[in-house]
Amino acid sequence: MSHHHAGTSALKSAAAVVLWGLVSGSVMAQGIYSCVDDKGRKLTSDRPIAECMDRVQKELNPSGTVKRVLAPPPSATDRAQMARYPDRASHDKERAKALEQFTAASAGAAKRLQELGEYRKGIVSELAFYKSTLGKAPPALSQRLDETDANIAAQKRLMDEQDAEKSRINKSFDDEAAKLKPQWGMEGTAQASAALKKP
Repeated sequence: MSHHHAGTSALKSAAAVVLWGLVSGSVMAQGIYSCVDDKGRKLTSDRPIAECMDRVQKELNPSGTVKRVLAPPPSATDRAQMARYPDRASHDKERAKALEQFTAASAGAAKRLQELGEYRKGIVSELAFYKSTLGKAPPALSQRLDETDANIAAQKRLMDEQDAEKSRINKSFDDEAAKLKPQWGMEGTAQASAALKKP
C-alpha cells in the first residue's frame, strides 16, 4: 500500500507541475499591456487597459519588447479625416495642392526681387557717374534709389510672409499625418492580409 500511495503522490505532483506550467505559459502568452494615462501615470495590465482606451497602448512580450501598438478607436473627426485621406498618398497630394499657390507666389516674388536688384545696380552706376563727373547726383535719381530700396524691402517682407504661411500649412499637415499614421498602418496591414488570403 505504501508503494501505491507513494506512486499516486508522485503522479499528482507531476500533474500539478504540468498544470502550473500550462497556466504560466498561458499567462505569459497573453503578454503585458502598458500605457500612460491622462494623469501621466504609467499603467500595466495583463489585458487592454480601460483607463487608456482613448490613447495608444503597447502590448509587450514577456521580454519587455514591444509586440504591437494598439491605436485608440477613431473619433468622429478621425473617421472624417480617414474618409478624406485614406492613405498617405492622398494626404501628400492635398498638401501639395495647398502649398501650390504660395509656392507660385514665392517664385514670383523672388523673380521680382531679382529684377529690382538689377534695376538698383543701374541706378547706383548712374549715381557713381554723376558724383565722379559733376560731384552731385540729380535729386530725381536719388529718389529713384530710395523708391527701389522700399520696393525691395516690400518684396522681402512678402517672401517672409509666404514662407511663414508655407511653414504653417506644413505643420498643420504634419500634425494631421501624425494622427492618421496609425490608421494608415492598420489599413495597409488589413489590405496586405486580404491580398494574402486571395486564392
